[in-house]
Amino acid sequence: MSLPIVYHPDYMAPLRPGHRFPMSKYGYLRRALIARGLLPAAGGFLSPAPASVRQVAAAHDLGYVERVATQTLAPAEERLIGLPGTVAVARRAFLAAAGTLLAARLALEHGIACNMAGGSHHAGPEGGAGFCVFNDVAVAALALLAEGQVARVLIVDCDVHQGDGTARVFAARPETMTLSLHAERNYPARKAVSDLDFALPDGLGDAAYLEILRHALSRAEEFAADIVFYNAGVDVHRDDRLGRLALSDEGVRARDALVLGWARARGLPAVGVLGGGYDDDPDRLATRHALLFKTAAALAA
Repeated sequence: MSLPIVYHPDYMAPLRPGHRFPMSKYGYLRRALIARGLLPAAGGFLSPAPASVRQVAAAHDLGYVERVATQTLAPAEERLIGLPGTVAVARRAFLAAAGTLLAARLALEHGIACNMAGGSHHAGPEGGAGFCVFNDVAVAALALLAEGQVARVLIVDCDVHQGDGTARVFAARPETMTLSLHAERNYPARKAVSDLDFALPDGLGDAAYLEILRHALSRAEEFAADIVFYNAGVDVHRDDRLGRLALSDEGVRARDALVLGWARARGLPAVGVLGGGYDDDPDRLATRHALLFKTAAALAA
């Protein structure tokens, strides 16, 4: 079986020149996956239809979701998110949430699947923040729980930034477990409380990081999840523009193999989402993000 991959061309939305968010990386990632034989030159992926307002409002305040949908966000809300409240950015947010839900459905069917977007973990119950409009993993997890497709959800967040929005969405939901490995001194300044938080010192390299991750997964095993969502942000890389850790390419590859291999060894469907990654060279950034898909494809074979 080939790896089910979810993608939509509208995962990219126009931003002003010089914007800090690397919106072009989604297109570069598609080219990187084609070059590695993980996608054909044309097609080969599944595309979602946009999530509905109702689906997204399961994770977020309804008024906020409607303001995104109608491009009526307050200036303060746009500043907090760091993205403009345009039609294209709104469409991208609804598509990314639907893409992670589609990837989750595919993982339940095939064992593993990846979304070429997602990991927008700073969006919380009241709204967006930190380049995150909607929390796609939260939207997907809540949809599966509401449908009775799963009873217990584990979210493993290995982005360099804490999954604060995810922690707040699920703070009172015992059927979920949120696990976050993140740089202690990085954004957000005020951290939320996940079920399992591992705040890491600046400059932590491959060996120590992987040891902590193994311990974190051993703690999560007690939860007995039915599905695992994995935020595979590559901003843990030593050359990332916004990261504070020091993982190498091999360290990122080993991290992905550890999380996904742990899930598959226990018969747990695994859903990979892209997460953060920041580099002035989009080809170099796409190469890092492609590691997730190469690792997942090996486990899907």
